[in-house]
Amino acid sequence: MQLKPLSRFFLFSSLAASALGTSTMASAAFLDDSKASVELRNFYMNRDFRQSGASQSKADEWAQGFILKMESGYTEGPVGFGVDALGLLGVKLDSSPDRSGTGILQRDSSGQPSDDYGTAGLTAKAKMSNTTLHVGTLQPIIPVVMRNDSRLLPSIFRGGWLQSKEIEGLTVDVGMLDRISYRDSSDYEELTVFNGGARNIQLGSAKTSDEFLFAGGRYQIMPELTANYYYGGMDGIYKQHNTQLVHVMPLGENQSFKTDLRYVRSTDDGGSNVDNNAFGALFTYKIGGHGFTGGYQTLSGDTGFAYVSGGDNMLINLLQINDFGNEDEKSWQVRYDYDFAAAGIPGLSLMTRYVSGDNVNLAGGGEGEEWERDTDIAYVVQNGPLKNLAMKVRNATVRSNFGSDINETRVILSYTLALW
Repeated sequence: MQLKPLSRFFLFSSLAASALGTSTMASAAFLDDSKASVELRNFYMNRDFRQSGASQSKADEWAQGFILKMESGYTEGPVGFGVDALGLLGVKLDSSPDRSGTGILQRDSSGQPSDDYGTAGLTAKAKMSNTTLHVGTLQPIIPVVMRNDSRLLPSIFRGGWLQSKEIEGLTVDVGMLDRISYRDSSDYEELTVFNGGARNIQLGSAKTSDEFLFAGGRYQIMPELTANYYYGGMDGIYKQHNTQLVHVMPLGENQSFKTDLRYVRSTDDGGSNVDNNAFGALFTYKIGGHGFTGGYQTLSGDTGFAYVSGGDNMLINLLQINDFGNEDEKSWQVRYDYDFAAAGIPGLSLMTRYVSGDNVNLAGGGEGEEWERDTDIAYVVQNGPLKNLAMKVRNATVRSNFGSDINETRVILSYTLALW
């Protein structure tokens, strides 16, 4: 019998709860240190294409998401064992085939959005000293591979991940991934490289891979200075070396200056033409509730920036819609943040930024240019029965001479309820 995602979600919840409940027979710590929560995420998104004369004038959808997380503690002994569980469910509130495609709902080949969709996963884990091993469903957030959590449900991966913090200030990660479940999908698929925009990446006979290896570490050299290096390789498609240096200089009371430098070298692994150098620099001055940021990003090589399709990346100009990662693209950023706690309104924040890119090498000839402007207004309720209810409005405008012109608005309400 094939269960619908809604049925699978609640069946999974019952089984996971039962497993945690019977774990007291194995170890008190397994249960005592366990925790569970469900995030309720309501997501409305409107993406207007009319300025570019696209065949679909807009994508406009509204949905309700449920993200269930359960984490056990570890059994007692030199090596502790445990299990984590994740359940994802998306429910359609409003959509239609002529305005689907926002990425918040699953849809079929004809554009028909699903009434509901979701997936569930288990992760076995073991811990010895300050080293942990996770095998199963993973949500990595490391420079060479990151989950994407910009829609109703996050993308998730399948694989194994060993993380060690045995040396003070040093975090070491080693692992392998073989599948991804996209943010608007109920299925696991093999991995491939993102090739949107004008990246001009060409793949050989193998379009996908079932092996992504990663290894690297992050070291806090001193309280103000952090460095990291990570390697990531998608077998048969590309390999990548990612480095980053972050320095935060205190300038007195409620003032600081942050420097964030990033360099990524990507090359082919026998089955593509990937060849890219990406350099980015961000500088942020903070004073009181104000934050002023300037940045520059430059790409060179025979292709644009390569990363796992369905995930996120470490480019400094990764924005709401674009990442300015096209072949030979050069882009600069200005950004302003304000935390209204400085004005006596804790929980309220504002972010606005503008990025302009040019020098894009277009496959058909000519130079590509584009820009994006984003504004976020967010508020988290601080007190009362709705404490921690988060509300965010995100607006973006994109103009391009080689891609779609887009006006976009997202409205997101989220609330996380602790189950135990």
